Amino acid sequence: MLSYRHAFHAGNHADVLKHFVQIQLHEYMNQKDTAYTYIDTHAGAGVYALDGGYASKNAEYDTGIGPLWDRKDMPKQLADYVNLVKGLNPSGKMRYYPGSPYCADKAMRDQDRLRLFELHPADAKILADNFRKVAEHAAAQGERPVQRGKRVLIERGDGFHALKTLLPPQSRRALVLIDPPYEDKQDYRKVRDALEDSLERFPSGIFAVWYPVLQRMESRQFADKLKRLPVKEWLNVTLTVSTPGPDGFGLHSSGMFILNPPYTLEPTLRQVLPYLVEVLGKDAGATFVIESGSQMTGSSTSRVGANGSARVPVGNARRASPTAGTGSLRLPGQAPAGTPGVAGAVGPRTAAAPGARRTSGRPTGPKTPGSRRP
Repeated sequence: MLSYRHAFHAGNHADVLKHFVQIQLHEYMNQKDTAYTYIDTHAGAGVYALDGGYASKNAEYDTGIGPLWDRKDMPKQLADYVNLVKGLNPSGKMRYYPGSPYCADKAMRDQDRLRLFELHPADAKILADNFRKVAEHAAAQGERPVQRGKRVLIERGDGFHALKTLLPPQSRRALVLIDPPYEDKQDYRKVRDALEDSLERFPSGIFAVWYPVLQRMESRQFADKLKRLPVKEWLNVTLTVSTPGPDGFGLHSSGMFILNPPYTLEPTLRQVLPYLVEVLGKDAGATFVIESGSQMTGSSTSRVGANGSARVPVGNARRASPTAGTGSLRLPGQAPAGTPGVAGAVGPRTAAAPGARRTSGRPTGPKTPGSRRP
């Protein structure tokens, strides 16, 4: 299916979560001198115009980068992301929004390599044109040209298949972003299969997966299936900006699932996510969830509402690992969570699995008056 165009959704709350997390991963990778490879399986067009064309039709950036544009009280890590976006808009007016390839290009170093894949023919051409324009602009500013033919490779093709040829990289360091459109429900299976194969080829790589949180069964089960992959550590974060409507339409929530996450990422998310809920949240349904764990330790969960109070997961939305014994998954023969009079059954306020980390996830510090946009 080639009907999806990300330009309709550029700069929305899902992009804020995705690109903020992506930049944190680049910052971690940059701490070592050794070069690394960034692989983007669904790169899109690279840069999107917000003041015209597709993006202006629904103006979804009003749910994401828009409310952050003029804020002066952002946590430093979030401000770094917003400043990267502002760097694409030297006039100060919010006209362009960077996709993941542009974020990577700005965050990475000259010795690092970008491998960008896009199957949509129009977006693949726009992506190549955008990178050509970036190189021409740099040359016009007197910057020494980088050997972009080697540093940045852009290919119209299937990013899932490309992982088989690129992993493991020569440098033995790689960051992979997987971000399909999920219009076809088979994308959920393709992501999991690609990760399973990639972990066999390169178990130490960092893999970041963006996904929508929707009512469809494939979406609701997706994160729990990724938790079963053979990986040492995983981190799952979701951001919800409003209560889903009764019709189930619209993207109100999205997630990032990271395999082999850096140790610095979870503390950063615990600092920034409460702020994003406060600023981007539209009603009492706004919340975030942060989970971390492994196949050995199970998972721990934090969930916070728009008013700063802890919220308890319920029903199929409850998060758990296969070994945690809580939530919507349980071991064979184990009683459902909350079954009265059954040893080991856990009520609505679930107990953490042995060795798992659990915190309340409450926002710290005073709330900022008028933090929500009318």
